[in-house]
Amino acid sequence: MKGRDRYLARLRRLPEKHRRALKLAVYAAADMVASEAAISITNGAVGGKNHIPSPPGEPPNADTGHLASSIRVDQIDELSARVVAGARYAAALEFGTSKMAERPFMRPAARKVAAEMKSLVVATMRRSGEAE
Repeated sequence: MKGRDRYLARLRRLPEKHRRALKLAVYAAADMVASEAAISITNGAVGGKNHIPSPPGEPPNADTGHLASSIRVDQIDELSARVVAGARYAAALEFGTSKMAERPFMRPAARKVAAEMKSLVVATMRRSGEAE
C-alpha cells in the first residue's frame, strides 16, 4: 500500500479514545474472517466413521471439530490483528501438500468479508474524523 507508513503514523497520533475505537474495529474485522472460516468448515460437516473429505479447492469438511475450534484472533497492536488456525494440520489443508490438494478456508473467508471489514474500519475512522 503506497503511503502505508505515513498513514499508520497518522493513525498512531489519534486521540486515545479514537485509537481504542479503531483497535476494536480492527479486532472485529479479523473476527469476521475467523467466524466465516469456521462456518465454512462446518457447512459440509460429516464427522466420525462416515467422514467424507471435501473436494479439492473447497473448505475442509469437519470431522472432529478441532480445526474450526482452533481458529482465533490475536490482536498484534492497536492497528493490526491476525487470524490463526492453531490445528497442526491447518496449513496443509489451506495450502495443500505434495500429496493432497488444497482445501482453503482462511483465504476465501477473508475475500468473502473484505468489503464488510473495510466498511467497518472506514465507518470507525469517519466517526473519529480521520477518514479521507
